[in-house]
Amino acid sequence: MLNQTELFDFLKQLLLIDSPSGYTHHVIDFLDSHAKKLGFSTSRTPKGNLVVHVAGCSNKTVGVAAHVDTLGLMVRSINADGTLVVTPIGGITIPTLDSEYVNVITRDNKIYTGTIRSNSTSSHVYPDAATRARNCDEIHVKLDEIVNSKQDVLALGIQNGDIIAVDPKVFISESGYIKSRFLDDKASVAALFSVLTHLSQNNITPKHNIQFIISTYEEVGHGASYIDPIIEELLTVDMGCIGKDLSCTEFDVSICAKDSSGPYDYEMTTKLIQLAKSNALNYAIDIYPFYGSDGSAALRGGANIKVALIGPGIANSHGLERTHFDAIQNTVKLILLYIC
Repeated sequence: MLNQTELFDFLKQLLLIDSPSGYTHHVIDFLDSHAKKLGFSTSRTPKGNLVVHVAGCSNKTVGVAAHVDTLGLMVRSINADGTLVVTPIGGITIPTLDSEYVNVITRDNKIYTGTIRSNSTSSHVYPDAATRARNCDEIHVKLDEIVNSKQDVLALGIQNGDIIAVDPKVFISESGYIKSRFLDDKASVAALFSVLTHLSQNNITPKHNIQFIISTYEEVGHGASYIDPIIEELLTVDMGCIGKDLSCTEFDVSICAKDSSGPYDYEMTTKLIQLAKSNALNYAIDIYPFYGSDGSAALRGGANIKVALIGPGIANSHGLERTHFDAIQNTVKLILLYIC
């Protein structure tokens, strides 16, 4: 059903647009334009979420949500030697950042490149280079500019509070694997836009009116904390976890029965399981021990709705992640079964 080449091209474009929480306007512009080219109307919430509106066959409205914001860093302060002290945006796994390339984005839209380094940078110089802790107090950013002081950095226009976007390191194999940071949750956004493409190209009208919600603050906990009150149920699409005690693989659509915020709607989750089973999808049912979603945020925000959570199986979350085309394809199929 999915064109693998087209999906990979779209996902790669998406991954290469820097979009840490709080700095998502460029990626939202990209998605807004793409949705309109498919023939759908769009709107934006005051805090920047994109909503793609799809008319259905009834008066009922359901939501389908994924988040396009990513993890990242921010300039906390500037050292006397011109290196940058950082603070995290979201729960990024700090040890995986050692030696990664970054873009430092100023408030006047200048972009400077740099590298994240341990404060013990060289094994030829520091006896603890291999063992020193990797946390935000023990790393810094070295700019690719000739700077030797705090004043030199300030003269570039860099200041406290500037966004630091980490290179996603996108790689797609001939065997269908996608390796990159921020597949959580851009792989799910690609799945939603694959669904929109399928609806548009085949002139399909879903059962109900649908709001496809692309949220922009999920990684910091409040992406879909407000949704349109006319929405009666919300299908959240976010990464499926892989690891200890979990049955999901990089080929499956994961159906989450419960995460750290509690169980998802029993009837809605059961319906998704039945759809996956009866249509012979590769799927897994799991419980995520350290996880929250846009569905969790909507419920905490007071939405009186049913919520379920699915998503493509993704390994190595919040670090250098990996999934497979099959996981996204199974996710797309389950979304289409749910809405059609």
